[in-house]
Amino acid sequence: MQRRHIVWLVIGVTAVSTSAVLIRAADDRGVSSLAIAFYRCALASAVLVPLAVARHRGALASLSRHRRWLLVAAGAALGLHFVTWISSLSYTSVAASTVLVQSMPIWVAIAGPLIGERTSRRGWLGIWVAIAGGVVIATAGSTGGGSNPALGDLLAVAGAIFAAVYVLIGRHVRAELSLVPYSASVYGVAAVLLGLAMLAIGTPFLGYSSQVWALFLAMTIGPQFLGHTVINHLLGELKASVVSVALLAEAVGATILAYLIFGERPGVQVVLGGALVLAGVAVTVVAESARRPEVLAMPEE
Repeated sequence: MQRRHIVWLVIGVTAVSTSAVLIRAADDRGVSSLAIAFYRCALASAVLVPLAVARHRGALASLSRHRRWLLVAAGAALGLHFVTWISSLSYTSVAASTVLVQSMPIWVAIAGPLIGERTSRRGWLGIWVAIAGGVVIATAGSTGGGSNPALGDLLAVAGAIFAAVYVLIGRHVRAELSLVPYSASVYGVAAVLLGLAMLAIGTPFLGYSSQVWALFLAMTIGPQFLGHTVINHLLGELKASVVSVALLAEAVGATILAYLIFGERPGVQVVLGGALVLAGVAVTVVAESARRPEVLAMPEE
C-alpha cells in the first residue's frame, strides 16, 4: 500500500466519522430523519446527475429494463438505510448506532446462500462474535445513552440490513455501470422516494434555519463526497478487506467526536459490545473478502 493510499484512507474515514455527529446536530434542531436523508441524497444528486447525463448518457440508456428496476430497488434500499440509521441516532448513543450499522458485512455474509455464495467457517466465527456483541449492546439499557436505546439499536441494525440489500443489488448493476452513473441513479431514486414520503406525511421541505442548511451541506461535502466517494475510489486500488476494516474506525471516530461535542460518554457495556461487533466484522470481512470482495464493499453513507 502506497503512502497516498494511507492519506486517502485517513481522509475518507475521518470524513465518514463526522456523519453521526452532524446528523445528531440536525436532530437536536428538530429536523426529521426523513428530511435529513432526503437532503443528503438530493444535494448529492444535484451534483452527480448532471455529470452522469453529460458523460454517461449512453451507458444509462443501454441498460436493460431489469437493470433499471434493480437501480430503483437499490435506491429504495439506500433511502431506507438512511432513514432507519438516521432515526436510530435520536434514540441511542452515537457509539452504539455507528457500531451496529457497521455490521452490514455480517448481513451480506448471512445472505450469501441466497445468491449461491457460502460463508467460510472463519466467516461464521466472526458473525457469531458480532452477534454476541450486538446482544451485549442491546442489553445495556439506559447505559447505552439516548431516550430509547433498545429502539435505537434495532433501527441501527435495520439500517445495516438495508445497506446490505443495497450492496447486494449494486454488485450486479455495477457490472454494467461505472461509479458516477450508478451513484447518481441510486441517489436520485432515493431522493425522489424520500421526497414522496415527506409529502405523504407532511414533512416540510423548507423553513429551516441557516445552521440546518449548513449541516445539510456539510453532510454532503463531508461524509458523502470526501467520505464514501473517496472510499469507493480506493476500492478500485486496494483490497476490499483493507478498506472495509479501515472503515471500522468510523465508530471510534464518531464516538470520540460525540464525546467532545455532546459530552456523550458510552457505558462500559456499550464499549465492550462495540469491541465485539467490530472484531466480528473484521474477522468476517478478512475471511470473506478474498472470496467475494465486491459484496463486502461498504455502502455510500
